[in-house]
Amino acid sequence: MHRPDPHSYYDAAQPKARRLRLKLGVDFTAKRIDGEVVLEFDDPVSGPLDLDTKGLEIQAVQVPGQGPIPWELGGADPILGSRLRVTAPAGTREVVIHYRTAPDAMALQWLDPGQTEGKVAPYLFSQCQQIHARTMVPCQDTPIARVSYQAEVTVPEGLTAVMSAGPDGDEATGDGRHVFRFTMPQPIPSYLLALAVGRLESRDLSPRSRVWAEPETVAAAAWEFAGVEGMIAKAEGLFGPYPWDRYDMLVLPPSFPYGGMENPRMTFLTPTLLAGDRSLVDVVAHELAHSWTGNLVTNASMEHFWLNEGFTVWAERKILRTLHGDDAAALGWAMGQKALEDSLERFKNEPHLTLLRLHLEGIDPDDAFSSIPYEKGARLVAALERQVGEDRFHRFLRDYMDAFRFTSITTEQFCAFVDEQLPGALAAVNAKAYLDEPGIPATAPQFRSAQLDGLTTLAESWAAGGRPTPQQIAAWTPAELQVYLQKLPRQLSQADCAWLDAHLQLMDRGNHEILVEWLTLAAAADYEPAFARIREVLMRVGRMKYLRPLYGALGQHARTRALAREIFAAASPGYHGLSRRVVQSVLESYPA
Repeated sequence: MHRPDPHSYYDAAQPKARRLRLKLGVDFTAKRIDGEVVLEFDDPVSGPLDLDTKGLEIQAVQVPGQGPIPWELGGADPILGSRLRVTAPAGTREVVIHYRTAPDAMALQWLDPGQTEGKVAPYLFSQCQQIHARTMVPCQDTPIARVSYQAEVTVPEGLTAVMSAGPDGDEATGDGRHVFRFTMPQPIPSYLLALAVGRLESRDLSPRSRVWAEPETVAAAAWEFAGVEGMIAKAEGLFGPYPWDRYDMLVLPPSFPYGGMENPRMTFLTPTLLAGDRSLVDVVAHELAHSWTGNLVTNASMEHFWLNEGFTVWAERKILRTLHGDDAAALGWAMGQKALEDSLERFKNEPHLTLLRLHLEGIDPDDAFSSIPYEKGARLVAALERQVGEDRFHRFLRDYMDAFRFTSITTEQFCAFVDEQLPGALAAVNAKAYLDEPGIPATAPQFRSAQLDGLTTLAESWAAGGRPTPQQIAAWTPAELQVYLQKLPRQLSQADCAWLDAHLQLMDRGNHEILVEWLTLAAAADYEPAFARIREVLMRVGRMKYLRPLYGALGQHARTRALAREIFAAASPGYHGLSRRVVQSVLESYPA
């Protein structure tokens, strides 16, 4: 037995499935999917075949034309779930599994009508990263085993299904249901399987891009993301032609736990990006860059997650620079530095989780998730670029994409390719310090600009009475305001908060990056005028990036701890399971 991924029962000695054919019946009443999956193999299977499942009810396993075949479901591991071992007769090329998902499947969030914008119909969305595809379909749930897929999704009449695949027709069944068909011809890792079902409308943004959302949201989303074609063109300038035919987006309800998820052909996005002034659309640049760094060339397991996220953060800021200039890119790096420092502080007692080349045997990858692979990884990529020069690194990047196109690789494979193409570069930047040592290397690149330096100096003068002038405040972009707030002391007085509240008009900001930064400062100061807004945000928004700092700041005072527990008790039923876990861990860290 050879298991190359510590988070999968996949055995590399067994054949890989090359394609999945899915039939999914969406049952909103039971909050389950009734599923059938056909796993197709290029090489014939004979004997045992190990698949990943978690919480699935396996109803039947068979080979077409031959009938039922033996199968066994192993014991439930809290991280991995249960191994489904199928014993296939010699020459098997297709295995059919009938199954049903659990109501609490981690990959699936079921929303009642009241949890949506329209409040008239239910909603379902999936989130399979890190290792949750196995709660939606039995499969080889590891990035190493890439598959193409076809799907047929049956939903109640009046609802629309979308997937991380190209639409392939739809029809009413005549019995109150509607069938939507999809095809994904390119091989993807299982964590990029994605499904959403709800009252959805779309607006075209360009010949190859469209945005989907609930009817109440779709016009605002189309306005916010109107410039996406320009982003695609800038990304193609970095990486080469866009490889997935279409770049569509879906704006989800507020409980979506991430800012975005780079599902190919259908990026999932949080509605907190709809700031009303296009100030947060650069998150789309990140998800778009994943079309190459992550989706085209993928980490072989979550131990090498930095290969996805480090490259993508670096690419996001390259796109930001070409669109908005050097100062905007420097501000982006500054915001990332704050996120990096927060993650290093969170893992100060678990320094092994601050490496880029992780060792996660026995560790849930959701528990290891942080900004470190994003920001520390991006700094390693930037260091390599500075070492060899922008032009040479650009040529290397194109060669890297071509060499590993539609494959999943390890850090070791990446390093071998760099040594071949850019001899001596890894040693020159001390890459081992990034990959295998905790914290941030002292030689990590710094990103400076006069604009950033001015904001930093002004914020650092707060304790000595330094305050921005009305003219400075009026001239700030949203990014500059966000960086200024991030650079302020973390422990302000209530009087300090009152000054900020009065002069910066923070409480009613539509930009959630600014709003949550402000509310985190206010919560840490026990600033009561912000309590209602804190409650409103935490009751509505399930994005983990916002929940962790807000609930963390509420833990500093007895009164705010009580407020946090009260809000969580009311809000948790509407949070995604991943978000619920994050908040529970924060609450458990509160002093008794």
